[in-house]
Amino acid sequence: MKETVSKQSFRDAFVRYGRGDQFSYDGLSALFDYLEELDDGCGEEMELDVIALCCDFTEYESADRAASEYFEYPGMEYGDDGEELESPEEVEEKALNFLRDRTTVIEFDGGVIIQAF
Repeated sequence: MKETVSKQSFRDAFVRYGRGDQFSYDGLSALFDYLEELDDGCGEEMELDVIALCCDFTEYESADRAASEYFEYPGMEYGDDGEELESPEEVEEKALNFLRDRTTVIEFDGGVIIQAF
């Protein structure tokens, strides 16, 4: 017997498992949307496993923060041409590209969620 999970019941499951603070409200929404899209795309129903999701995904306030905490990545403050990046937006874009080359990145207002690998 399977139960259809709504966005609210998805969030509630994290609270029931004592993981309500693992992701922000917006982060959980983004993760739910990503998983729902993945579920629709593969044609098989997924089982909700809160603990596995907490082990597989981590939320960060920015891609730059994720890249700097998760990886040792030299030269993030410099562009591919060796020129110093001038704005936080340029640094963030470079960090996003760095992460996208290595893992799943779920972007949302307020941060990013990356999948462990």
